[in-house]
Amino acid sequence: MMAGRLGISASGIPDNPLSISWHDSTWIPILNTTNVLEYFSQTSNPFFDRTCNNEIVKMQRLNPDQLQNMTGLEYVLLHVQEPILYVIRKQHRHGPQQVTPLADYYIIAGVVYQAPDLATVLNSRLILTCFSSQQYTIYSRLLKNPQVLQGITLVKAILGISNRKKPNVDKARKDEKPKEEPSSLFQRQREPENSSTENKETKTDIKQEKIKPPPEKKSRLS
Repeated sequence: MMAGRLGISASGIPDNPLSISWHDSTWIPILNTTNVLEYFSQTSNPFFDRTCNNEIVKMQRLNPDQLQNMTGLEYVLLHVQEPILYVIRKQHRHGPQQVTPLADYYIIAGVVYQAPDLATVLNSRLILTCFSSQQYTIYSRLLKNPQVLQGITLVKAILGISNRKKPNVDKARKDEKPKEEPSSLFQRQREPENSSTENKETKTDIKQEKIKPPPEKKSRLS
């Protein structure tokens, strides 16, 4: 039977119930819907109030249904998601149909925690928001200080960080000329022959264009 991160005063009441947890390792393997309230009512559990009606019914060995006919503090099983999650509510009963919720406790894998109320959640969010805005204000003021800016520039220079834009790699790749594929020995030997034959063909074409056939002689009429 252990209470983790206990902040319990001399009277046995936790100083901050949201910062503690409790579990009994002997009960965890057999924990189910029928015995979860009995598990929660262990004497070592700092979340359980001994003056509740559940303890009176248990000591007098009454039927648990008698809780609806009583007035005062009681614990009820609110939600179940077996085998890992159980939610127990602490409430004050004024009558058979009238109750006032006081606190909720959730049991995850046998460990009991107190659920924070709405005011605590909102307070935590507001503190976090104020802290973030304060940090942003301090940071913006520091950036306006020329000495701080010089220090940032010096650190960038030491670390080799520059604000220059990186060259456009795609443009450089486009400007590069395509490399010619290496030719084989056979292709290199045939290149002079092909060029000589092409030159000869061009020369013969030029000669053929220059040589014109002689004009035909017209016969004279007698």
